[in-house]
Amino acid sequence: MPNKIGPSAFVFLRIAGAGILFWVLKYFIKEPIEKKDFLRLMVCGLLGVAANQLLFFHGLSLTSPIDASIIITFIPVFTVVFSALVLKEKITKNKLLGITIGGVGAVLLIAYGNQSEGTGSLLGNLFVFINAASYGLYLVLAKPLMKKYNALTVISWVFFFGFFFMFPFGINDIITTDFSAFTPQTYGAVAFVIIGTTFLAYLFNIYALNYVSPAVTGSYTYLQPAVSFIMVSIYAYVGGFTEYAQDINPVKVLSCFLVVTGVYLISKHQKEKAL
Repeated sequence: MPNKIGPSAFVFLRIAGAGILFWVLKYFIKEPIEKKDFLRLMVCGLLGVAANQLLFFHGLSLTSPIDASIIITFIPVFTVVFSALVLKEKITKNKLLGITIGGVGAVLLIAYGNQSEGTGSLLGNLFVFINAASYGLYLVLAKPLMKKYNALTVISWVFFFGFFFMFPFGINDIITTDFSAFTPQTYGAVAFVIIGTTFLAYLFNIYALNYVSPAVTGSYTYLQPAVSFIMVSIYAYVGGFTEYAQDINPVKVLSCFLVVTGVYLISKHQKEKAL
């Protein structure tokens, strides 16, 4: 992306492919949904699938993988704020300090995106930031549904509605995509995104909401910068993708440290309680 396939077309394949897999499993679970819950499921589909993935993929196509992975770790901060507003969870001093520190790191990285060398950009970083807010609110809104229905039922309907919200943005791109240019490696990458980072990731995430709070579920995203730094380093210094070498610099390391510190302060007490 974007050489072989555009962001919207990739999201189309991702949501459609994972949605089909979810509904294949859902076939074995006969569970009706109350009419009053369909509106919440629709909003979850809009925020947690359509807006989340469209914003993230368009942002990733414009910015660095490292920038995206650091900004994504801001999800727990949004989750804590929305949990306080929607679920009336208390914001402690540690959480407030974490929100402040993490916010400084995220803003620093977004602002730096337009001035840095490498593949980062202000617009791309901003898209990923809004995506983080969207997904944080989704985690909070999905929590009450998890107490009422089977996790697979919830995620199947969320992807069902998410597909319809995404359809107008992705249909033209998917039609104009030149699939004849796809290599076996391209198909392998697409399959990994659909099965690994969409179907399995959302499935495990929604099951996790059965056992821990939305804030704790979101807090594990702070592992992503570490993984991203390692993968980008391998691409840059082993794979020969020299443009990625410029994505590793002191400002991004500092931003990562601030965001991860903020998330740690937010989730420390909750994770101990969950364990």
